[in-house]
Amino acid sequence: MNMQQTRRIVTAALMAVILMASKLALDSLPNVELVSLLVILYTLEYPKLAAPAVYTYFFLYGLMNGFGIWWISQFYVWAVLMLVTRLLRGASSPFFWALVSGLFGLSFGALCAVPYGLLNGGLAAGFAWWVTGIPFDLLHGAGNFVAALVLFKPLRACLQRIRAAYPV
Repeated sequence: MNMQQTRRIVTAALMAVILMASKLALDSLPNVELVSLLVILYTLEYPKLAAPAVYTYFFLYGLMNGFGIWWISQFYVWAVLMLVTRLLRGASSPFFWALVSGLFGLSFGALCAVPYGLLNGGLAAGFAWWVTGIPFDLLHGAGNFVAALVLFKPLRACLQRIRAAYPV
């Protein structure tokens, strides 16, 4: 393994640890998290390392919290956010990314309802699960919007400085 490969592995691992630390730090607040913002930023600044970092994080989070039905949706939910970010990567406005992050938070429950519907009684069960969680989705969307609006620009600048100093 050469130095470049080692640097990529270590960088992706550190990114995963930051995702985990940010999630755990805010776990006491209902549906308020920085993971969505960090996934957006990682996808913009480290496009080749975002997926390994995100999937390492969500595997570790499953180890800590169990591998229930909730965990199944993590396979595609974060992929959706990374894909949307890749498609919109030309945008640079913090307000734009705050809207993307907020809309992702609002849609999180609907995205996660799929496995509940498939594994727990069909479309009606999935729909009922999503509807009962709408108040949490509203909090999630608002929290994501505010976090991205306040932190997008400084965190992106930080990641850009790190990437310039330590290219991977």
